[in-house]
Amino acid sequence: MVSDLFQALWDFLFPAHCPLCHKYVKNKGDWCKPCLQQVCQPMRLPVPVPMQPFVGSAWALCIYRGGTRELLRRLKYRRQQSTLPYIQHLLLAAAADKGITALLSWCEAAVPVPLHVSREQQRGFNQSERIFAEWLQVHGVPMIRALQRVRPTLPMYKLTPEERRQNIKGAFAVCAAGSVAGKRILLVDDILTTGATLCACAQELKRAGAAEVRVLVLASDHRD
Repeated sequence: MVSDLFQALWDFLFPAHCPLCHKYVKNKGDWCKPCLQQVCQPMRLPVPVPMQPFVGSAWALCIYRGGTRELLRRLKYRRQQSTLPYIQHLLLAAAADKGITALLSWCEAAVPVPLHVSREQQRGFNQSERIFAEWLQVHGVPMIRALQRVRPTLPMYKLTPEERRQNIKGAFAVCAAGSVAGKRILLVDDILTTGATLCACAQELKRAGAAEVRVLVLASDHRD
C-alpha cells in the first residue's frame, strides 16, 4: 500500500515523457508514436569493404543521429541506466520487422563486442550486453561471451578511420572457441560507424571456426 502511494506520487511529480520530443506518454520507457517511427527504422546496412570477407550482412535497428545518439551517450559515458527502458522499447518495436525476424531465426548464438576488463569495471557493465541480452533471450537466442579484449584501446570517436584500424589491431581474441565453431553467430554492438571494431571481432570469430557471422547494431547512420 505504501509503495503504491509512493509510486503514484513519483509518477505525479515525474510523469513519463518521450525521450525525443518530451511529450507526455503513458508509461516509463514509452515513445510517442511519431518519434518512435522516426527513430526505429530497421535497415540492412552496406557492409564496409574490409568487413566483407568476414561478415555476411549487417543490420541496424535505429537511426543514430535521429534520436538514439543521446541515449547511448548517457548510457555509456554517464552510466545512466535509466535510458534502458527507452532502448528496450525500440528493440520491441524493431522485432516486428521481417528482416530482423529472419535474422533472429537465422542465428544460433549472439556474441557481444567486449570491453577491456578495466573499462568494464569502470563503467560497471558492457553496454552491448546490457542493450541486447534480455531481448535476445526472449527470442530464444543465447548470448555468449566468446570474445575478449586483450589490451586496452583508445576511444574510437577521437580517431580517423586509419587510426581506428591501428587502434584495435590485435586487440581481440576468442576465449570460447568451442562455443562458436560451426555456428551461425550474430555479432552485436551499440553502433556501427567505420566498422573497424566489428571487422576485427568478426575476423577472430571466423578464425575460431564460426560458420557465418552477421552483425546487428542498435543504431547507425549508414544506409544502402
